[in-house]
Amino acid sequence: MGTCVITGASSGIGRACALLLSNKGYFGSYALLGRSTGELSATADSMKRSDADLVIKTYGIDLAETDRIGGVMESVCSDFPDISCLCNIAGYTDPRPLLATTLESFELTYRINVYAPFLLIRECARVMRRRGGKIINVASTAGMGARPGWLSYASSKAALISMSQTLTEELAEYGIKVYCVSPGRCATKLRKRLAPEEDPATIMQPEETAKVICSLISPEESCLDGQNIVIRKQMVR
Repeated sequence: MGTCVITGASSGIGRACALLLSNKGYFGSYALLGRSTGELSATADSMKRSDADLVIKTYGIDLAETDRIGGVMESVCSDFPDISCLCNIAGYTDPRPLLATTLESFELTYRINVYAPFLLIRECARVMRRRGGKIINVASTAGMGARPGWLSYASSKAALISMSQTLTEELAEYGIKVYCVSPGRCATKLRKRLAPEEDPATIMQPEETAKVICSLISPEESCLDGQNIVIRKQMVR
């Protein structure tokens, strides 16, 4: 059945995807990556309640520490040599306008939103090229147009969209499908930093985004790779 690797699985969209996938039966094992080992364990426990036979391991890592990703992925690939899906869901934002943005903030945003997905894709592709698989990259509608005040975040998500489209063609020869989804306003911790005054109850919930992602992971889906799939909930006024 293969193994699914999920980043950002401790909360938000990552946690919602992990919980929904545990009900689907697509995979027999999961590698959950995130900063909070306690919250990752809570996600794993909830998944086990859906299917007690699932094999789940958690790996505590701050994806800003890009020099650690290789070592962690070496452990993941040793524990699970049958990786068939990677979900790059973890993200970061430090919304500041140009004149207030520091190089350190800009680099941190890119390490988590661009460099970490690149490294994770590269390591998983080494395994997946033997049997094929799927890679899901979670970008944002912020990467599709002008977002004044969100320079580092918006440009990093634009880079992830471009990376996804390039890798769709590059990895096709190995039977690896690459999908990119761009959620609109979604009630996550990241969104709270972007729009602190917004009522999270009035916008899309992580579970709604997770449903779309899981539909792409379904073994029956084979036509939507290579596109930037926008997930947006119509606001009711």
